[in-house]
Amino acid sequence: PKEDPTRSSAGYRFLMGDRNFLGLVAIAGFGIASFFVYLSSSSFILIDHYGLSPSVYSVFFSINAVAFIGMSQLTGLLSERFGLKRVVWVAVTGYATTMVALFAIMATGVDRLDVMAALLFVGYGFLGLVIPTTSVLAMEEHGEIAGTASALMGTLHFAIGALAMGVAGVFFDGTPLPMVAGITLCAVISFALAKVTLGRSRQAVEAPAE
Repeated sequence: PKEDPTRSSAGYRFLMGDRNFLGLVAIAGFGIASFFVYLSSSSFILIDHYGLSPSVYSVFFSINAVAFIGMSQLTGLLSERFGLKRVVWVAVTGYATTMVALFAIMATGVDRLDVMAALLFVGYGFLGLVIPTTSVLAMEEHGEIAGTASALMGTLHFAIGALAMGVAGVFFDGTPLPMVAGITLCAVISFALAKVTLGRSRQAVEAPAE
């Protein structure tokens, strides 16, 4: 059955006041934003800067998609074994660490496609675990307003992604460093949000009952 508009409106207000929901949505949102930054710049960098042909670029792009989608298929198995929150924490830490390493390498003047390709592959593998797990955690306490929660989550994901893409575009200069810096910044923000959000939820669980 369709959700009634009045209930949806109340649901949006409730969700916008739920810091745990917003934190989890933002973790994934900045992960998606990092991919949007890559999406908006990679064709210019790989074709114009590194000289790849369009057909080779499409293969390069699809390899990162394979890493993302392939790892996302392991979400259920890993979450069942280790728990959703642990998977989120390990994945977002791995993603941020990989992107910081890539930025540090490129900032020292190393401009090598093989290095960038390898670290992006690893990074987007981690990201493939971040987005589905945070989405499940964000939704799990809101079953009664699942449609509203899903709609708001999708809207915020794309809003954060579009904003990041626009900001990164201002600094684009045809070289890989601004793109990598934008991806890294998004990954670090996602990590910081995970630290705060998951830490807050742990404190809530550990708090003694009055």
